[in-house]
Amino acid sequence: MRPILFDLPFGIPIYSYGLMLTLSVLAGRWLAIRLAERAGIDGRLADRCATWTLFGAIAGARLLYVATNLDQFDHVLDIVAWWKGGVVAYGGFLGGLAAAIGFCRVHRIPLLGWADCVAPSLCLGLAITRVGCFLGGCDFGRDWNGALAVRFPAGSPAFLQQAELGLLPAGAATSLPVHPTQLYESLAGVGLLMLVWAVRRRQRVSGQALAAFALGYGVLRYLIEIVRADPGRGTVGPWSTSQFIAIVTFAAAAALLFVLRRKSAGPSKLAPTV
Repeated sequence: MRPILFDLPFGIPIYSYGLMLTLSVLAGRWLAIRLAERAGIDGRLADRCATWTLFGAIAGARLLYVATNLDQFDHVLDIVAWWKGGVVAYGGFLGGLAAAIGFCRVHRIPLLGWADCVAPSLCLGLAITRVGCFLGGCDFGRDWNGALAVRFPAGSPAFLQQAELGLLPAGAATSLPVHPTQLYESLAGVGLLMLVWAVRRRQRVSGQALAAFALGYGVLRYLIEIVRADPGRGTVGPWSTSQFIAIVTFAAAAALLFVLRRKSAGPSKLAPTV
């Protein structure tokens, strides 16, 4: 774990998660705009849409965290106090989608076409950002003695939770070995990127790349949640909040894919993609 990668002059810290998040935003934005231009979407509009999508993602990620952890917030202004609590990836996806829908409707951009251009960026962002989670020690997994298990140092979120539960011996310097769930999600991002890219090369109608991402991430996130141990994820019945959203997302994506497959039986309605 290395929450602070290095310090700039005058003691300004560069945090691992913040750096990885910034890199994912920059890389994802560049990739989405390039793909949009190749799909026939005006580059300037794509740039503006990417900006609105980003703002929507940030707002959605924060709001879903707040909604699932209301007991942590004493005042409404605490919602914008980013140093209190965190964010939820699924909220980011939903918030970004809502913002993109609004922008595309106003500017008459084909929503599914834009979504197909953004899907690879979502995968790339997942792969990069979760490395920051690993370095920061958040989003850790359940204790496990498997070959891939990792131990986090004293003071880390995993260590503090296990100490509070009385799972650690006196004088322990590290946590119990746990699932590296952050790296599981990072690898999921890499796998989904290959899947989405392959679908983009073969799709006949817009929306199939988005559906592939939503289906794949829904399954992978549901499974990873089973071995997550960090608190503050909220619950909906027997599921964590993210598992419940994964189920709903999977069902919606499956329905979309069914409709798109019926459309694909006719003439192609898709701008060229790469």
